[in-house]
Amino acid sequence: MTGMEALGRILLIVGGLIVVVGLVLVFGGKIPFLGKLPGDIHIQRENWSCSFPLATSLLLSLLLTILLNVILRILRR
Repeated sequence: MTGMEALGRILLIVGGLIVVVGLVLVFGGKIPFLGKLPGDIHIQRENWSCSFPLATSLLLSLLLTILLNVILRILRR
């Protein structure tokens, strides 16, 4: 594989990731369970509120790890 082919593949992967992140940002609020899983911490007081989506972060991390491993295995062939 030449340097230009490798650069092209890297640009395609980065572009795909940007599209996926953009879709999550646009449609993320419409996913009903996102940020409301058991294990997500929400603190609300009189003047302020704070949210720590721990379970959601772990779930998204697991899904992205599996997805990226599958993509990288396909590209290595």
